[in-house]
Amino acid sequence: MNLRNYLFVTVLGLLITGCGSKDNKPAAGKSVAARPAVMQPFRFHKAIEVSPGQTYDVVSWGRGSTQTGAFAILHSDSAAMKYNTTTGDLDGTISDVFNADMDLDGNPEILIQSKGKDTVNYAKIYAFEFNNNNVNKLDFPKLTRQQKKGYRGNDNFYIRDGKLIREFPIYNSNDSTAKPTGAKRLLEYGLRSNSFTVTQLSKDSASVKNDKQVIKQDAPEKKRSVSSSKKRKHTETKKKRRRRRG
Repeated sequence: MNLRNYLFVTVLGLLITGCGSKDNKPAAGKSVAARPAVMQPFRFHKAIEVSPGQTYDVVSWGRGSTQTGAFAILHSDSAAMKYNTTTGDLDGTISDVFNADMDLDGNPEILIQSKGKDTVNYAKIYAFEFNNNNVNKLDFPKLTRQQKKGYRGNDNFYIRDGKLIREFPIYNSNDSTAKPTGAKRLLEYGLRSNSFTVTQLSKDSASVKNDKQVIKQDAPEKKRSVSSSKKRKHTETKKKRRRRRG
């Protein structure tokens, strides 16, 4: 059974369950457990309509471990009556899905944010760009060594001015005994030629500290160069005086 048929059977089962519940009313005084928003084995669902007739349903599913699973992006082009599915393995659980057009080419990007936990509460982004019924997987860049200084996870993603913004608290170290400094690192992601660009918007404590170190290293070198130049001039002057006397 393919995914489309499986989803159809699942939805049909929900409808049947809903109809049957009308005849079987609970007895008075008994509490009724609230129905889950998404029926198992599905864990997440969000529908994004990027334009009339163009809808992307993002779902995740899996039984057993809650930290691994799979996701699917169900693209419905109701005007052309075309339906496509994009799937992938999922690390962690989906916390949100974003829609953007970061390169302003008219093709929507679907960004799936997942969160997981090992030694830190990390986050991942699964990014795809859709051009009609064609899909292009985009490689989301990992944090650089400089960007990872003081990183302990707890990322917050959101869309601002058409760009993907990422912010997270900075800790005084990267180990389990680290304490928050109160500062945040702010990164802005854009898209150019199907590749992500990254710009750091915040001036955090790590970059300020490095700037000070560079200044301290440069200052002594300038002093040494000036003093050695003076010594050479002084020596040359003495030699000229001796020649004149001779």
